[in-house]
Amino acid sequence: MANRFLVTAALPYSNGRLHVGHMAGAYIPADIYVRYLRAAGRDVKFICGSDDNGGAIEISAFKEGVTPAEIVSKYHTSQEASFRGLGISFDVYGGTHTLGYTTRHNQISQDFFKTIHDKGYFSKRTDKQLYDPEAKRFLADRYVTGKCHYPDCGYEKAYGDQCENCGRTIDPLLLGNPRSVLTGASVEVRETTHWYLKLAQFQEPLKEWLSKKTNWRPSVVNFSLGQIKEGLPERSMTRDLSWGIPVPLDDPDAAGKVLYVWFDAPIGYVSFTSTLLERSGGSPNDYERYWKDSDSKIVHFIGEDNIVFHALIWPAMLMAEGTFQLPDQVVANSFLNIKFPGAEEEKISKSRGTAIWIEDFLNEYDPDPLRYYLTAIAPETARTAYSPEDFLERNDSELVAALGNFVNRNISFTHKYFEGKVPAVGERDDVDRAMLAECQTQADKVAEEIEGYHFKNALGEMMKLARAGNLYLDQKKPWSQRKESMEACGTTINVCLQVIRTLAVIMEPFLPFAADKVATMLKLEPAARGWSNAAQELPAGLELAPAEMLFKKLREETAKK
Repeated sequence: MANRFLVTAALPYSNGRLHVGHMAGAYIPADIYVRYLRAAGRDVKFICGSDDNGGAIEISAFKEGVTPAEIVSKYHTSQEASFRGLGISFDVYGGTHTLGYTTRHNQISQDFFKTIHDKGYFSKRTDKQLYDPEAKRFLADRYVTGKCHYPDCGYEKAYGDQCENCGRTIDPLLLGNPRSVLTGASVEVRETTHWYLKLAQFQEPLKEWLSKKTNWRPSVVNFSLGQIKEGLPERSMTRDLSWGIPVPLDDPDAAGKVLYVWFDAPIGYVSFTSTLLERSGGSPNDYERYWKDSDSKIVHFIGEDNIVFHALIWPAMLMAEGTFQLPDQVVANSFLNIKFPGAEEEKISKSRGTAIWIEDFLNEYDPDPLRYYLTAIAPETARTAYSPEDFLERNDSELVAALGNFVNRNISFTHKYFEGKVPAVGERDDVDRAMLAECQTQADKVAEEIEGYHFKNALGEMMKLARAGNLYLDQKKPWSQRKESMEACGTTINVCLQVIRTLAVIMEPFLPFAADKVATMLKLEPAARGWSNAAQELPAGLELAPAEMLFKKLREETAKK
């Protein structure tokens, strides 16, 4: 593995609340990966923040009758609280138009644009664009909706930059029945001037680069290579908007125009890194150690709708700028649908009221069960569905029954029969030794799966150790052993506590709150929670803290509400 990691999670638009689909798509997988890297002793920075510029923010402000700045402030705060509540452990959560981040972000974004412009990778041209005669303004991508122009799709509510159904980029002039999001009016076609990135010049370099990504998920590589095969059109990187970063050119045609939100948004990863390192006592240019040094590995976590930007447009921008590393990995999950009892599976939708909002969830449940469930059903290779019934069932039958009960039974037994202290090792037999060997084996398997970005499999390997511990406990029957030989009983409990000690480490990326409770019960110091220490044994005689329930049964509790 590399010595240094820069991990990013997609910047959410600061114009709405976060729901379970967002978390399953990018944020929980990224957090699992980062927590593992930290436990493995790697130098890692976890970067995220809100996407505050562009049409989506203006539209929300228009609909709510407030300023874009008020929208950004409201939802940046709300989203940050939801992430914190779920234990998402960013090193920095910035904002592209948020106090304390805007100046640095604007400066780096404008420098990026000017460098690419000076190298000749933009073409300036006057072209046709959609115009709302009622609002008396040109309509940037997100201000237009209509029928997707790809024959094999035809989605009726595609936006003017991307179809959320098929994921492909959209030519707004080809939309069927295009209408203004602002007024609902039919739009006109008028002329305006913009700067277009010459993506065609990067088709071959992108194809060569992507073809070597044999460890990427096929959905990312195949989609991206398919787009290259169709031909990458020039893409406008400026917009006729009032909310955004001014185009940094001494050109009369640039007046009143801003950078395209998808030009400046990924640069937010860079500007937030710069701000983070400066606030940590370094220089604003220290970000280059993570973004320009070949000893650093850059990993992006995104949802499927962001593949075109992170695997094609952003790398093309980096190639054009010329001094940055390309991403080592782009990890994309598919969409998470939702299935309510008695209803068909459907897409999560705010307008239809089919979203499960994180802030609402956290008012009712603890965070770890949701982290567990969204990882267990993660849409890593195909779309999956969140089912409230299935969530309750898996919490009770897996988290509570397999993991929580194993921990609670053994620590409670230790307090009841061994004065709360780790029993002596005693005489271990082959069954004992096999159980202890499995601790290291499963720690290694979890690590291997996480390093391969297979988080669902990694969770399964962690739970295998908990289930193996339960089988061992049932086989040894310490409740019977204590009546015949407290020494043999002590050996069994000693082994079970060693299993719990390993679980305290390897469950932490998935279930950080429960892992902290286990570490407290075992009195593990932070250094002892490193991944290399996962199978290190607790010493005999160590006094444990009282047992604490890790998880609650939710089915009965929910039924009472």
